[in-house]
Amino acid sequence: MLVHEGPSRSITTDLRLGCTLAAVAGGVNVTGFLAVGAYAANMTGNLSAMATGLVQGGRMAVLCSLGLVAAFVAGAVVATLRLRAGCRRGMACMHARIIMLEGLALVALGLVAACLPTGPGTGVLGYGLGFLMGMQNATVTHISGARVRTTHMTGMLTDLGLELAQWMGNRASASPDVTTRLRLHGAIIAAFVLGGAAGALGYGWWGARALIGLGVVLVMLALPAVLRGRQRG
Repeated sequence: MLVHEGPSRSITTDLRLGCTLAAVAGGVNVTGFLAVGAYAANMTGNLSAMATGLVQGGRMAVLCSLGLVAAFVAGAVVATLRLRAGCRRGMACMHARIIMLEGLALVALGLVAACLPTGPGTGVLGYGLGFLMGMQNATVTHISGARVRTTHMTGMLTDLGLELAQWMGNRASASPDVTTRLRLHGAIIAAFVLGGAAGALGYGWWGARALIGLGVVLVMLALPAVLRGRQRG
């Protein structure tokens, strides 16, 4: 799932990777919201909150939202620069290495969560989660050739609507590609929702330590590709 890039990837590979990472993103998003009162993956909402704060004079809301957006963008920048550097150096399975790093960072955040401030506003935990979501989205966008995004559900819902319109307009002889993309987008959206529900349950049982489990999922996902890359090296 984290080896082949762009056109060489099958729809099944994109489906498996997209659903797994979308479920993790949904869990992280909900866990972050319950812990610090802000969404780590919902940049549209954070920009809207920043705009509202600017008008209503909520300086703290503006700063928190701006910090989350900056953290998300920084994560995307770091992931992209790391991918390019790895490609220049001929390092194999760079996408898997970044997902592995994200998983380890989630485990670390879960372990120290009890020592970090929670409640309204954001801090190390909120900004850290935003950074990791930016890393994940950039990595998946790069490896899939922008066919899959796992934190950006607004875009996925838009794509779903476009494909539905094409399917409804030509149901008698619908293109297999349209049907396949419908399945891909619908499955990723459903995985994000189910992952969010699992994150809410996990937070109810273990608090922010539920991030440990989400991180372990990413580590297990990336580990086979990372090991294969080391063998090639």
